[in-house]
Amino acid sequence: MRVILFLIRKEFLQIFRNKSILPLILVMPVIQLFILSYAADFEIRNVRVFWMDDDQSTSSRMLLQKIQASDYFQLVDQSFSPKAADLALEQRKTDLVIHIPQEFEHNLFTEGHADIQLTADAIDGTKAGLGTYYANLLIQDFSRDWLANYGTNIHIQAASMPSIVPTYSFWYNQHLNYKTFMVPGILVMLVTMIGAFISAMNIVREKELGTIEQLNVTPIRKYQFIAGKLIPLWILGLFIFTVGLVVAKLAFHVPIIGSLFLIYGFTAIYLVMILGLGMLISTFTNTQQQAMFISWFFLVIFILMSGLFTPIENMPPWAQNLTLINPIRYFIEVIRLVMLKGAVFQDVSLQFVVIGLYAIIINGLAIWNYRKTV
Repeated sequence: MRVILFLIRKEFLQIFRNKSILPLILVMPVIQLFILSYAADFEIRNVRVFWMDDDQSTSSRMLLQKIQASDYFQLVDQSFSPKAADLALEQRKTDLVIHIPQEFEHNLFTEGHADIQLTADAIDGTKAGLGTYYANLLIQDFSRDWLANYGTNIHIQAASMPSIVPTYSFWYNQHLNYKTFMVPGILVMLVTMIGAFISAMNIVREKELGTIEQLNVTPIRKYQFIAGKLIPLWILGLFIFTVGLVVAKLAFHVPIIGSLFLIYGFTAIYLVMILGLGMLISTFTNTQQQAMFISWFFLVIFILMSGLFTPIENMPPWAQNLTLINPIRYFIEVIRLVMLKGAVFQDVSLQFVVIGLYAIIINGLAIWNYRKTV
């Protein structure tokens, strides 16, 4: 134990003497948490609209005014020419073309309904889908208002028409704030990236400086060497996580309903696993560039398939099965369940078991693969 304590002291001295690592550990996580939390906004706003009104009626102008008053749409141009609308879509000057046909108002009064054509630029499928969805909701709202004002003229009383009015109840995120959902996941991503990168470059840096040879000829055992390397980084990882958790609570008002003890318990095990993964990578590589590239290769796949940006349920079956071996998935699930829903240990026991097994296997491989010369 005394040997490990000396190694821990040595690691802390090296970390605090390295002026390039300290900003990476202390400053970058906070900056990235702020930037990514505001940038990763899944709410679509300012959908650019090209307006084609062949009817030029009072009703069509009412619909146009409703679109202009919405925060979700931005009117970029108006024309009577279909070619101009097509050109605007081709040149990506607009996201949505709304075409009001002739006799739009006439059909409303005589038949009680009328058609509107929506043409969306679907290169960005998410924006096209949400943009047309918002437009449909706005048109339905316009239809109700129009019926309430002019329904008597077509012998339809708006109040007498049957309707179903749903009552909404949003649990765990009452105001549908995307930051409440995203910030915990982004915090997981930052802790993962920083932990993996720093640990992956740790032994490699010793190789490049030549100090690894001095350690190799000492009677230090392999498990003592790995423990001495991992424990300081584990402490720093918990510190980074704490800073991120404070920022999430104070700056983004993310609720922490569940047990902090449970959150930190899982984070502690997860950090052992992710630091061991970085350490394992460093035993295979000889330069910091190699360690960085290999770490980045695995982390990009893990992050994209973790459910952070794309729901796992929306992935094809083969991809959903592949996420079962993704450790980041389990951390994101735990932190969201505990922070936002108040989950207890029984609810996340499977995730504890999986990450615990990962930690044992990966660190065991790191100790076994570390080549030491006695």
